[in-house]
Amino acid sequence: MSRDLSTPSALERFLAYAAVTLIVASVGSFFATLIAALLGVSRQTLAVGFWPVLTWVGYVGLPVGFGLVLALVLVTRNRRLRSLGDEKNR
Repeated sequence: MSRDLSTPSALERFLAYAAVTLIVASVGSFFATLIAALLGVSRQTLAVGFWPVLTWVGYVGLPVGFGLVLALVLVTRNRRLRSLGDEKNR
């Protein structure tokens, strides 16, 4: 084999770490917003300061994280297919 199939590229590592980081941050911000609301923080307080950013991360982070996971799957699939194609040509 010219290249081990289990060796990820730098792009694959970046996509994996970025997806996990974004998804964890998104879920964390979602729970932080929920807990703040349950503890009685007023709606006016949640509309100013860092709360809108925290809420935005909760809303946007999961879809972007899913897109990164999808990109990771496609990049990994292409690398493995290319590696298998190189093996058949030898």
